[in-house]
Amino acid sequence: MPHNVHDFEINLHWTGNTGQGTADYRAYSRDHEITAPAKSFLIAGSAARTFRGDATRYNPEELLIAALSACHMLSLLHLCADAGITVTEYRDIAFGRMELQPDGSGHFTEVSLHPDMLIREPERVAEAIELHHKAHQLCFIANSVNFPVHAVPKVTAA
Repeated sequence: MPHNVHDFEINLHWTGNTGQGTADYRAYSRDHEITAPAKSFLIAGSAARTFRGDATRYNPEELLIAALSACHMLSLLHLCADAGITVTEYRDIAFGRMELQPDGSGHFTEVSLHPDMLIREPERVAEAIELHHKAHQLCFIANSVNFPVHAVPKVTAA
């Protein structure tokens, strides 16, 4: 195994047996819990509401979009730190589009990230926007999906 390989573990526990197991499609809850070794809390998950899930819990589709958004942010913050650009605020509103097929399968057709970042150096706004493009190229998660991920950054200076 190459030395630059990193393994990750997630534990998923279905908590949706309402007494009948999966006797039929409507007999069970889609609720589940996601944990990982050395993590102090769990993520309460379910299916999307469209698929009989609990809308108050995170669904796999949202978690995929969140992973893309977080990966972009972490790559960008690293690049800014290396370049000496001081980021003081960062937020993103990310959207994903999924298409369902007649046979019940589905796939994402695109995800769009809309990072909004505040930096201290007004003269470096254009450079910070360019670093968003580089961060997008470096993002492990974006490089692992088979649909386009668009980043539409906004950078302002304090």
